Amino acid sequence: MSTIKCKAAIAPGDGTFKIEETEIHPPKSDEVLVKIKAAAICHTDYDSLTWGMPIVMGHEGAGIVEAVGDAVTKVEVGDEVILNWATPKYDSFQSQIGNQNICECNSPVLASHAGKISGGHPTFESTTWNDKPIERSFNLGTFSEYALVKSSGVVKKNSKKLSFEAASTISCAVMTGCGSVFNTAKPEWGSSVVVLGTGGIGLNVVQAARISGAVKIIAIDINEQRLEMAKQFGATDVILADKEDKGLLKAAEIVKGMTNGRGADYAFECTAVPALGVAPLAMIRNAGTAVQVSGIEEEIMVDMRLFEWDKIYINPLYGGAKPDIDFPKFEALYEKGDLLIEEMITRTYTLEDLQQGFDDMLAGKNAKGVIVFD
Repeated sequence: MSTIKCKAAIAPGDGTFKIEETEIHPPKSDEVLVKIKAAAICHTDYDSLTWGMPIVMGHEGAGIVEAVGDAVTKVEVGDEVILNWATPKYDSFQSQIGNQNICECNSPVLASHAGKISGGHPTFESTTWNDKPIERSFNLGTFSEYALVKSSGVVKKNSKKLSFEAASTISCAVMTGCGSVFNTAKPEWGSSVVVLGTGGIGLNVVQAARISGAVKIIAIDINEQRLEMAKQFGATDVILADKEDKGLLKAAEIVKGMTNGRGADYAFECTAVPALGVAPLAMIRNAGTAVQVSGIEEEIMVDMRLFEWDKIYINPLYGGAKPDIDFPKFEALYEKGDLLIEEMITRTYTLEDLQQGFDDMLAGKNAKGVIVFD
C-alpha cells in the first residue's frame, strides 16, 4: 500500500492545537494501521496541549484494521478493534509477572518520565507532519482519521452490539476506572465504597463497585448533574461537596456517619485535583484501602495522621491493565447488561469540533464526549 494522507489534531506543544494533514507510511513488521471510527475525549488529552513537543493527539479509540505488518498474527484486515496504550512487550520482566500496564520497555508513561519515546511506539518516522516525524500521543494518536500502532496496542472487538463510540471509552476510561476496582482494590462482596469525582473514570469505578457486590457506594462531587448520573450507574448515596471544604474533611465526617462511624472499606480518588490526592484516606476506616485513580503527578503535602491506623494507599496505573484479558471481560459484562457503556456517552463531536468537546468537558457537562469519524 502507499502512504496515506489524513486529517489529525496536532498539538505543537504551546497550549494550542490545529487540525492539519499528516502522512502515515504503511505498517512495518508488528505494526497495525487502524481506520479510526471513534475517539473518546479525556482530560489527559487537554493536558497534552502543554507537553512542550509536537504530537498527534488522542489516546482512546476504536476502529477497523486497514493494513497489517508481515509479523502480525493477532488481527487481520477488516477486524474491528479497540486500542490500548499499555502496548506491552510480552517478554519483559513486568509483563511476565502480570504487570503489563507498567511494562518497563513499552509503557508510554514510564518512557515520558525518562524523556524518550516508548518502545511501544510505532516507527517514529512513519508518521510525518510538515515533512517531519511526529510522535503519537500515548503510542496511539487517536484524534486522527488513521492511527499506526504496534500490534500489542490493539484488541479485537468481539461484540457486534457495542458501538465504536462506546468501544473507544474501553480504551482508557473504562479500563482505568473498572480496572482500579477489579484488578487493584478487589473489594469484597458487601463492602462499602466511596468515589471522589464522578466524571468518566469515577462513573466506571461506581459501576465496577456495584458489579463487585458493594452494598454501599457513596459518590461525592461538586456537580449535581454528575451525581444524578452516579445514581444511574449504581451509587446508593451521594454527597454534594463544598468547594470550600479543604481536603473534603467535612465530607469525610458525613461518610463516617453513613458507615457506622468507622469510614468506608474503600475510597477511590478520581478528580485529578492535587489538593484531593490524599482525601480518600480521610474517608476510610482503620485498615481500609485508599486508591488514587486519577494519576496526580506532583508534590503534595500529606498529614501522616491520615494513615492512622493500618490504612493502605495504592496508586495504580491504567487500572492494572491486561488489555487482551480485560477488554473481552468488559465486553462480556456489557453484553450481560451489567456494565453501562453506551449510557456514558453524553455527546459526540466531529474532529473539527474538538475545541467544543474540550469546553464541554472542562465545564463538567459530559460524562464522556466522543469524536466520531466517517
